Amino acid sequence: MTPRIVVLYGAGHEVVDHVRAVRAAGDIPLVGDGRWPAAQRDAVDELVRDARPPLGAAWASLTSGSSGTPRVVLRTVASWEQSFPAVSALLHDPAVPDAERVVALPAPPSSSLTLFSVAHALSGGPRPVFPGRDRGFAEATSFHGTPQALRALLDGGQLPRVRTALVGGSHLDKDVRAHAESRGIRVISYYGAAELSFVAVDDGTGLRPFPGVDVEVRGGELWVRSPFAALGYLGDGGPLRTDGAWATVGDLAELDADGDADGDTDADTDTRTGTLRLRGRADGAIITASATVIPEEVEAELRQIPAIADAVVFGFPAGGVGALVAAMLEPAPGFPTISTGSLRGITSARLGPAHRPRIWFTGELPRNASGKPARAEIVRRALAGEVSRVAG
Repeated sequence: MTPRIVVLYGAGHEVVDHVRAVRAAGDIPLVGDGRWPAAQRDAVDELVRDARPPLGAAWASLTSGSSGTPRVVLRTVASWEQSFPAVSALLHDPAVPDAERVVALPAPPSSSLTLFSVAHALSGGPRPVFPGRDRGFAEATSFHGTPQALRALLDGGQLPRVRTALVGGSHLDKDVRAHAESRGIRVISYYGAAELSFVAVDDGTGLRPFPGVDVEVRGGELWVRSPFAALGYLGDGGPLRTDGAWATVGDLAELDADGDADGDTDADTDTRTGTLRLRGRADGAIITASATVIPEEVEAELRQIPAIADAVVFGFPAGGVGALVAAMLEPAPGFPTISTGSLRGITSARLGPAHRPRIWFTGELPRNASGKPARAEIVRRALAGEVSRVAG
């Protein structure tokens, strides 16, 4: 009998039981977000209603990347299960007996990183705890979530027993790492994607391939050979592309020069064992006049400015040059106002002329369910005039 995709809603602890029951029945769980508007629920329900999942599909997760409509990603049991031993090793604390291992999951179960930890728990991994219970995260011994969630929980003193934090989903600010480490928490950040799962991890010494994963840079684009990759999408496709055993979602990257070259004579292909530096998504590049600007590179510089808590850079349509570089800034606590004069002065010393934002917006960044900045919504609000321009 062909398995069905079953859409689930509910609070974290309820969803764990629902997921267990769906898997036991041989069907495929897809966890939705109870905060969705009715139209989005209807769209997902319609997508899965008559779906015929590919052979071997056992898990379905949602991804919107950082922009666009959520997509349904399908994967096998093995594509997650084979990574469980490595993840358990990353989270391991010899002072905590196996029976007492508890992982704090602040992101909703509709987030692929939380659903991964639920799947891990059902296979013997740490017991998950979610927001909303009386004790909160007081019993958690580890954490798996976004940098934004880690920052908020640390500031609120809500992780008293946590000794290891597995952090993914978006950029990890060095100040958040330092704050966690000052509390005795070992921080492991990682780069991954819903389509690829874990790709590389960073214990503070640089981003290196996750155990079992090979990486290769082709013409500046990161390709991955991994047993953890998904089968593909349900319905219309997304950024995942494959070439034999290799896959990419279009992220740009560089590998450091001290890696061990593999002897490949193609100068446009680089396979190494050194550290990885991500440069953002190729399809998010801004073409401005004759220059190509990678938003994530500009964002990394903007986050170094004390007055800025977070930033999203995007192209603002402009006749003649294609687009102007624009930035939406989330002010840091204690910095209620920012002027374009001060920003221009600071960025002129940090960024080349083509990379300096010409248009500035400010306000709290809208985020998706996992805490990542919702790029598409930020651009929509900016173009519609719904966010504040920074005064000169």
